[in-house]
Amino acid sequence: MNFHIEYEREEDGRWLAEVPEIPGVLAYGVSAEDAMAKTETLALRVLAERIETGENRPIPINIEFVAA
Repeated sequence: MNFHIEYEREEDGRWLAEVPEIPGVLAYGVSAEDAMAKTETLALRVLAERIETGENRPIPINIEFVAA
């Protein structure tokens, strides 16, 4: 399964990044890179948790950066 990060700048200047394929995986940052790094970290934590609890099987992961 492939995952990608979408990001955009909010009206207040903050950056928001999310992984649409994993509900709830989103984070704000002061820059696009900061928001994407936080979101990638959260996505990997969520996937690891799901594998540890047996909710998901281990799967190959591919992350792409896509501007919204």
